[in-house]
Amino acid sequence: MASHKVLVIDDSAVIRNMVRDMLPKGNFEVLEAKDGVQGITLVQQERPTLIMLDFLLPRMSGWEVFQKIQEQPELQSIPLVLMSGRKEEVTEKIREPFEYFEFVQKPFDQRQLIEAIKLAMSKAKRRPNMAVKAPAAAAVATAGGGDLAALTAQVGRLQAEVDALKKQQAQILAFIKQKLK
Repeated sequence: MASHKVLVIDDSAVIRNMVRDMLPKGNFEVLEAKDGVQGITLVQQERPTLIMLDFLLPRMSGWEVFQKIQEQPELQSIPLVLMSGRKEEVTEKIREPFEYFEFVQKPFDQRQLIEAIKLAMSKAKRRPNMAVKAPAAAAVATAGGGDLAALTAQVGRLQAEVDALKKQQAQILAFIKQKLK
């Protein structure tokens, strides 16, 4: 009986099969999703013990899947390995160092995959439990419902601005690095 349930979300059947073949036999049940929509559905239904997530996916990008996972405290604790052939696509959206997930660059070998999984599991254990904050948010919501909605909307706008600034900063940094070469 498999002791770990691994969800591989990648549009490439070759990558999904490669991950399945590289994992130690008998220890892992491998679930597969070929796009982001199917992936997030399986994450919510199956609650895997590890998620291997391609960053570029059809229907819903890996970035969007990542964001949906981060929005749900019960999913945040699942170890996550992001995969991409171009690391700069990931660092454009998420700045290094990657604190709560691991990144592995495609193509990867078995040693790199196993190391990324170990690091992802270690990082997930260090993540603070975000579910504890939910009761406090519920208390605030009942105290001033309209104010909370306005604050939530403002936080959303501010987060969008921060994300845009991070993207601009990454682009400027990439430009400077290119000019220094």
